[in-house]
Amino acid sequence: QVQLLESGGGSVQTGGSLRLSCEASGDTLSTYCMAWFRQAPGKEREGVAAVSMVSDYTRYGDSVKDRCTVSRDNVKNTLTLEMSSLKPGDSAMYYCAAGVGRYCTLNEAGYRYWGQGTQVTVSS
Repeated sequence: QVQLLESGGGSVQTGGSLRLSCEASGDTLSTYCMAWFRQAPGKEREGVAAVSMVSDYTRYGDSVKDRCTVSRDNVKNTLTLEMSSLKPGDSAMYYCAAGVGRYCTLNEAGYRYWGQGTQVTVSS
């Protein structure tokens, strides 16, 4: 059982930056794929970024590619998402997720554990 707690969300203006963090407890993260997803009101949940168990590869959603960096620290049991050049379209609840699988993708079906989310609001 993995518990995930996100932090770092907030309100920023267009062009601003945010750093989201996810702290895990209950199990060591090194055996899990980790990812960030987001969901805006009235929209489906969208994969933002994923990182493999030992950080040998990452995956990014097309809408955030080149503007986000995902990283993990398996010693501290944390996952981080650095976002820059934020746009109003990035406004959403951002969720941290952990899952097991051979490949770490942005398919939410591969993630069993989810945090409660942290809100990101980007104003124009």
